[in-house]
Amino acid sequence: MTDQAPPDVLDVVVIGSGPGGYVAAIRAAQLGLTTACVEKAELGGICLNWGCIPTKALLRTAEVLELFHRAKEFGLAVDNPRADFPAVIKRSRDVAEKISKGVAFLLRKNKIEHVAGTARLLPRGGAWQPHQVQVELLAGGTRVIKARHVIVATGARARALPGMVLDGERLIEYRKAMTLPAQPASMLVIGAGAIGVEFASFYRALGTAVTIIEYLPRLVPNEDAEVSAELKKAFEKKGMKLFLGHKVTSARNAGDRATVTIEPAAGGTPQTLDADVLLCAVGISPNTEGLGLDALGVTLERGFIKVDERLSCGDGLWALGDVIGRGLAHTASAEGVFVAEQIAQHPTRAVDYTTIPACTYCHPEIASVGLTEEKARQAGVPIKVGRFPFRPLGKTMAASEYPGFVKTIWHAETGALVGAHLIGPAVTDLIAELTLAKSTEVNVESLVFTVHAHPTFAEAIKEASEDALGHAIHL
Repeated sequence: MTDQAPPDVLDVVVIGSGPGGYVAAIRAAQLGLTTACVEKAELGGICLNWGCIPTKALLRTAEVLELFHRAKEFGLAVDNPRADFPAVIKRSRDVAEKISKGVAFLLRKNKIEHVAGTARLLPRGGAWQPHQVQVELLAGGTRVIKARHVIVATGARARALPGMVLDGERLIEYRKAMTLPAQPASMLVIGAGAIGVEFASFYRALGTAVTIIEYLPRLVPNEDAEVSAELKKAFEKKGMKLFLGHKVTSARNAGDRATVTIEPAAGGTPQTLDADVLLCAVGISPNTEGLGLDALGVTLERGFIKVDERLSCGDGLWALGDVIGRGLAHTASAEGVFVAEQIAQHPTRAVDYTTIPACTYCHPEIASVGLTEEKARQAGVPIKVGRFPFRPLGKTMAASEYPGFVKTIWHAETGALVGAHLIGPAVTDLIAELTLAKSTEVNVESLVFTVHAHPTFAEAIKEASEDALGHAIHL
């Protein structure tokens, strides 16, 4: 616990209430620190309101609709299943609103003051003085809050390609893609990272004609190459058009259509594509403007806040999550706990970024942790690689799921997990077992001698690990 602050000075002010900010505030309050959280929009930030949660609600709808279309496979008769698009969007927004209210409840429960407004850090008179956070209140007027520590968790926003103007009508970003008034008949998606392929998967399931344009030569380019190849096969089977290894040279609103000109990244003949809407999913820009960081000597790199290994960016200043370029909601939450515990002088553990899982919720799902096979070999790590397809599993056949596979990469000498890469049913949940293996002393021998329940999808993890040792039972 830190020394007690003067009555008018809080221990901590958190700017931003996303999964990093609100978690940091709650952990700080649990440790006895007086805490406030400043938020200019909905509690929960982008993740809970415009990212992780509402998109998963949309993708669940898509999954259910696809199952209805396949009803005959399950011995069911379903006539003319179709999406009520406005109702689909409303359900997604309702889910987000419910969870945002849940964050409000948690803040109240932990006696954290929610200050609704836009924050700006004022210049500091010296290290001996508290930080001052000026808030332009949504209700009107201003307020200055003094605090010994300030945690910046302001997140990020969608960015466009140079020269592209996102007008919210024909050229849109992810927020608009979740609130369109009507389902588009066709959609162009620029970018084949997690956001791009998730929206492509959702809209294609509803019947929209989807075309994906990606500058790099494969889908989900940060994933293992075999996963990318499997997703390409699945998306082409769904009827999506893929332009991989292509760059966009122009994009415009042509009135009743969105029009883009593309050409091969390596050079070649340009061509023009058009659709009802164009979704730009090419990355994020940090929300650092107007925070007053310059006057406090905070360093930015490409707009992101530069932090040290403790996530500090100045005396009594901390930053975490998207605003420092980390990405992933669960990473931000882990960072929030780490920062709060440091401020409270509570025993803590730094975030191990090598053990952070990544999940993509398209259909089929993708999950991974650790190094890809290519990166492991480039690093000179001696490895044993095991693979097991979901197809032979009884659970896969009973559920009639898209098969996919599990790929495990183990250190050839120590047996430690180097990486794991999954595509297929329930893999965003299955990755937890392999994440535990990556972050603890679980090795290939202990995993293969762990009895996995039958019939489950998790059996594929055990079988892939056995395959790395050369004795998978069901291959």
